[in-house]
Amino acid sequence: MLKFANLALLVVFPVAWFAPLLRAGIDLPLFGTEEVSVISGLQSLWETDVALALLVTFLAVFAPYMKTIGLALIHFGLMRRKVLPVLEILGKLAMADVFLIALYVVIAKGIGLARIEVAWGLYLFSAAVLASISISHLTARR
Repeated sequence: MLKFANLALLVVFPVAWFAPLLRAGIDLPLFGTEEVSVISGLQSLWETDVALALLVTFLAVFAPYMKTIGLALIHFGLMRRKVLPVLEILGKLAMADVFLIALYVVIAKGIGLARIEVAWGLYLFSAAVLASISISHLTARR
């Protein structure tokens, strides 16, 4: 059961990356679009701040996907369970990306730059990260 839930995350994560995270009443100063997804945000960051783009790319894309692939390898007996602590750290790093997005929403609302609404992609991405953390925890308990 856990292995199939984990494999489903290999599909859910890419959908969440392209799904709208935020909707703005006016253009956001950093992104210049009405809807912001993980991918569109990364595209804008690569143009304006390469260091932050590297960090967010790692947190939003590589950390959760590497963790999911690592858990799949464990579930199918292709990797030792000794790497579970490292995979749990990757899951926590992916949750840091959700925090960064939430922080951006709070800052933008607080200084009144735009009317910002959270879109379904943020919920999907957050749920995928939390599901991945849960699957990792349940795998460690076995």
